[in-house]
Amino acid sequence: MRKRMAVIVPLLVAAAGAEIIDRIVVSVGGRVITTTDLEGEIRVAAFLNGVKPDLTPRGKRATAERMVEQLLVKEELETSRYPVPGPSDIERALDEFKEKNFPDDAAYRKALADYGITVQDVKDQLLWERTLLEFIDVRFRPGVQVSDRDIQEYFDTVVAPAARAAHPGQPVALEDFRSQIEQTLTGQREDRDMDAWLRQARNRTQIVYHDEALQ
Repeated sequence: MRKRMAVIVPLLVAAAGAEIIDRIVVSVGGRVITTTDLEGEIRVAAFLNGVKPDLTPRGKRATAERMVEQLLVKEELETSRYPVPGPSDIERALDEFKEKNFPDDAAYRKALADYGITVQDVKDQLLWERTLLEFIDVRFRPGVQVSDRDIQEYFDTVVAPAARAAHPGQPVALEDFRSQIEQTLTGQREDRDMDAWLRQARNRTQIVYHDEALQ
């Protein structure tokens, strides 16, 4: 059932001097995404991917779409029982990220400052990414079935031609790739089912974009 959306004032005003400090970018049911939320998401995602933050209207719109999906998933997580990663999992993921991308902690801290984000912002994003992966596995993997025929077809049409092109004259056996193919097909079908679920969730939720805040 579609929630009745509360009246939302699109501009939040500071108490001193009536200065505009934030604006509503998207209303999702009874929740909102503000310009602060949006720009923070852009900066953290760029930091983790090692790219420059894309604050263009196109970049903002793409991030807003992703954040809408995040809210829809978070609502599902709140109303159902799904496993949530523990703090130790996130600390381990953070340590691996730092070790891979920075020579020392000082360089890591400087990069955080350059992007205008905090350690907690990064931890929150890593937690969300891990939570989303677990949600997809628990919510959609049980319904995925990959048959021997599916594996054979993928091997014949995708894997074998690529392997023969890369290593001419060498034999290519299905059993050498079976596990990898099954994982690939399972992931593709999970993504397909996730996309279908998101479309349904969007259809039953009132979503309003405030285009002026995406410029």
